[in-house]
Amino acid sequence: MLRENVCCSAKSFKIAETICNKLDAPYFVFDVSQEFTKIVIDYFIKELKNNRTPNPCVICNRYLKFQKLFEWAKARNIKYVATGHYAQIRKDTKIDQYLLLRAKDKKKDQTYSLCLLPQKWLKQIIFPIGKYTKQEVYKIAEEQGFKDIIQQKQSQDFCFVSGKSMQCFLKQEIGLKKGSIYDMEKNILGQHQGLHFYTIGQRKGICLPSGPYFVAGINSAENSLIVTKNKRKLYQTEMLLNSCHFISDKFLKKSINIQSKIRYNQQLAKATLYPISKNKIKLAFQKSQRAITAGQFAVFYLNNVCLGAGTISCNV
Repeated sequence: MLRENVCCSAKSFKIAETICNKLDAPYFVFDVSQEFTKIVIDYFIKELKNNRTPNPCVICNRYLKFQKLFEWAKARNIKYVATGHYAQIRKDTKIDQYLLLRAKDKKKDQTYSLCLLPQKWLKQIIFPIGKYTKQEVYKIAEEQGFKDIIQQKQSQDFCFVSGKSMQCFLKQEIGLKKGSIYDMEKNILGQHQGLHFYTIGQRKGICLPSGPYFVAGINSAENSLIVTKNKRKLYQTEMLLNSCHFISDKFLKKSINIQSKIRYNQQLAKATLYPISKNKIKLAFQKSQRAITAGQFAVFYLNNVCLGAGTISCNV
């Protein structure tokens, strides 16, 4: 199931070893493939079976990548862990807290996928490239003799899709579960192959005449897909968030004005958080957002600081 892609191929291992040799640093391979399947892939499939759109990268960073790195480091009395994420960490001495800050290169910033990191880890994490742009990092690498390495193709898709399309992966892991496609007036338009193939706002793969249609809703109880031609129907301002996490380890006690985004490649937008209970929050944007999707993460920011995140449960 695991794909030998640009991240975990034999070639990538050789590149890592070459870098270590050049830097006179020890080289280790730490096999966590079984844990990866259990923590990341099983989560991904379970969420899709529940007709939610997961974000495996966020889960991987919190519960696998950094967790295992710290376990490995602790066993060897290593105090710090450094990774190539585009992010920054700074200690605020006034409040005695470590802050997760957005990278200098906002286009490459990865704080969205690091939003679940706990406070206790930040003091032991180093993000060396967070204070540089991608172009600056590449220039430094080239000057240090790593030109061939920086020309390697970068991974763009999920690392566990085994050299095939996502649709093929889902057919293999979940199968087909056909149901009806309705418009928003409850007229039957056709048939879908399974709700797990679709996400809110999706256009491709609906396969209806007289389109284009967009996924506007998913009815799990009836195994039905709701579509619309009207893009404006995809925009909403409010949502409920569950399993909320704050990097400060302090729960929200009163409403706060913040900035937020509900997917990785999205601009920050002004919003307000309203606490409902310890782990449940209402998030209200000032301007409507496209395709609010259950299962995705809404990540919170105050100025340049990533505060934490919550899992989108439903629209309000």
